[in-house]
Amino acid sequence: MANKLVEIIPHNAKRFGEREAYRFCWRKDGEWLSTSWREFSLQVDVAAKALAMLGLIEKDRIAICSPNTPQILITEFGAFKNRISAIPVYSSSSQGQFDFVVENGGASLLFVGDRHQYPLAYNFWKNHPDKIKRIIIFKNDGMELNPDDNVSIFWDDFVRLGMSAPEDVAQEVELRKERALPDDMATLIYTSGTTGEPKGVVITHGNYDACIEKHIKLLHSVNTSDLSLAFLPMSHILEKAWSFFCLTKGVAIAVNYDPRMIQDNIHDVHPNLMCAVPRFWEKVYAGVKEKIAAMGGIQRMMVKRALAVGKKRNLTYVRTARNVPWLLEKEYRFWDRRIFSKLKHAIGIPDPNFFPTAGAPLSDRICEFFRSVGIDIIIGYGLSETTATVTFFPEYDYEIGTVGLPLPGLEVKIDPENDEILVKGPTVTPGYYENPEANAQAFTEDGFFRTGDAGYFTPTGQLVLTERVKDLFKTSNGKYVAPQMMESRLAENKYIDEVAVIGDRRKFVTALVVPNFPQLKRWAEKEGIDTDDSEQLVRNPKAIAFVMSEIEKLQKDVAGYEKIKRICLLPHHFAIMHGEVTNTMKVRRPVVAKRYAREIEWMYSDEYPLK
Repeated sequence: MANKLVEIIPHNAKRFGEREAYRFCWRKDGEWLSTSWREFSLQVDVAAKALAMLGLIEKDRIAICSPNTPQILITEFGAFKNRISAIPVYSSSSQGQFDFVVENGGASLLFVGDRHQYPLAYNFWKNHPDKIKRIIIFKNDGMELNPDDNVSIFWDDFVRLGMSAPEDVAQEVELRKERALPDDMATLIYTSGTTGEPKGVVITHGNYDACIEKHIKLLHSVNTSDLSLAFLPMSHILEKAWSFFCLTKGVAIAVNYDPRMIQDNIHDVHPNLMCAVPRFWEKVYAGVKEKIAAMGGIQRMMVKRALAVGKKRNLTYVRTARNVPWLLEKEYRFWDRRIFSKLKHAIGIPDPNFFPTAGAPLSDRICEFFRSVGIDIIIGYGLSETTATVTFFPEYDYEIGTVGLPLPGLEVKIDPENDEILVKGPTVTPGYYENPEANAQAFTEDGFFRTGDAGYFTPTGQLVLTERVKDLFKTSNGKYVAPQMMESRLAENKYIDEVAVIGDRRKFVTALVVPNFPQLKRWAEKEGIDTDDSEQLVRNPKAIAFVMSEIEKLQKDVAGYEKIKRICLLPHHFAIMHGEVTNTMKVRRPVVAKRYAREIEWMYSDEYPLK
């Protein structure tokens, strides 16, 4: 067996048969429908034959631009059987982003989710009719194709094509599968690109095989009775690699189609496992803290006591693999029944296993809170170029404030010149697709990948992230500031939704702040401030002063030169379509600095209302 991902679906079909492989629901209030491993394997076989029928050959590439749906997995595994690689494209991509990825990656077949992504593929085909064989649309909810569109078909047509394939096509697919090699490219995933154009990261089958093998050896608590909810986009390397790991382990996946419905779907599904970015847990934490604040005095005292017991039990004893004292365990069980279990039910995870979290910093306070109540958030660190995982919390002796220990078999070291984290090992990409200049910059002479992140190791060997090397800025006073540290800290506050810290070559640090408008408007109504016009509200000096007072609470222990001195409230979120943030919601600082130059200058001017 050359590549695990080529064989894993038919292998598990024999092993699990009619057991659930995945479940899916198209629409709000719809029914979640399960698909067995046996049926899943048949679907992959049909997709593989359909790809061959459409004239694709070994080493071709397809592009998939869709919200999460089982068809993504079916198509990808069908492609792997043909030695074809897949290019995931974020469903929220602009036309320019879509065109760049598809053209640069050389995709000859385009898969799109629904009416929202169809125009992206159609427009590309119109401008490059000789490059695209077909467009396949996953969801047919009554949409009509453009009158001159003679290249697009719906998923049902694609399936019929595979089902009608003659025997020689099926035999050819099997031959291709047998010729598969670990060096074959499985995924061509494009970086979000906080600076410059995106680069195509080559992820080979060997990269995935090594990644899956190492996680199987470490994640002992994952078992076939678990259910993982695919919440992050499957175009995100964390969700993609995690989904492949789950399928290898025989863990069923509930596929979340609309991320806006996560609060409803998590209560329908009750996952034991789910990958998330810190923003998800920040919002959950803010909601919990708001409910605690609304409690009566006695209830708040009970919660405070429960959290103290949970922290002592889970972080002092369980974390260090020590036996929990009998009396402490008894009290913890009491509070678990009275408070913690109710909290887990309210979130939608009554029987949690653990929840991998990465992509940005999560504040220590939030991580400690969830660990104390028995929701094991596993902080990790990785990149597309490392097939997701570089480090993550070990089962025992993890250190809050770190991103855990390096994955066994990876060499991770710190560049003494700039504290950059360097990585080498079998999960690291062989390079960027047809980009020798980027490869020369990305790898050291001895083969270590330059992550672009700065950090250091604790005495126990756990990694601490400090900042993106390119994000570090120096004030005019010569002090270095790490903006992500303050941004993650401010995310704890219920009145703050998004932050971009400013201060490069400035006298002091400022911030562009997107408020949590429902919360800010509740405060404003109590203060007798008009809330009908958001633009007027964010310019109100009392509103600015109030949010600034909330920020002051969060930066009491921060060095003076790092403290945010002034803020500008924005009436809208940072937008992907304007290039202000990446598809993974990382701030593109050069773009933000340019687009909000007027607001930034205002914060440093004599016109600023708060002195």
